Amino acid sequence: MNDKQRTKTSKFMSLVLRHSPQTVGITLDAAGWIGVDELLAAMARHDHPITREQLMEVVSTNDKQRLCLSEDGARIRANQGHSVEVELGYEPATPPEMLYHGTTMRFVDSVLSQGLKKMQRHHVHLSESIEQTMKVGQRRGRPVLLEIDSGQMHRDGLVLYRTPNNVWLTDHVPPHYIHLVLDTAGEQDAYPR
Repeated sequence: MNDKQRTKTSKFMSLVLRHSPQTVGITLDAAGWIGVDELLAAMARHDHPITREQLMEVVSTNDKQRLCLSEDGARIRANQGHSVEVELGYEPATPPEMLYHGTTMRFVDSVLSQGLKKMQRHHVHLSESIEQTMKVGQRRGRPVLLEIDSGQMHRDGLVLYRTPNNVWLTDHVPPHYIHLVLDTAGEQDAYPR
């Protein structure tokens, strides 16, 4: 499988396992899992055939580790980012003092006045990695880096969860925990804390 095929397959599997299982006629269990064999058969029926080895390659080589296999390798699910109803079962965790979120300048005013909202997803996604955050922000234009005072959020009683692929999840980030670190022109500390 070449890089282009791997990316296309990864995106399709993410679509199915995060947002639209009905695309291939499957139903995820309450925690978002589906049997690997059932997923492979459904993908083949819907003109996206791949082998078990190719599926394993997609899961293991994805730089964001969006998908994971059960310990026995029999089931697969997305780690986070669902818009379909699932209960991932992550336990609350103590975050580092600062986490990051990437967005674009057109959303900054809204975020600074209303905070970060989960919108159609189950959670707001935060990262420990500035590099990863900037990649996410680039998907829709020039990225803006937001610093989140996650340590204070935790001390104030807001709940955060850590996924197996080191994405931090929370229901909402109120605006007073958010600081614009880098705007699209590259200006540091464009807004005061």
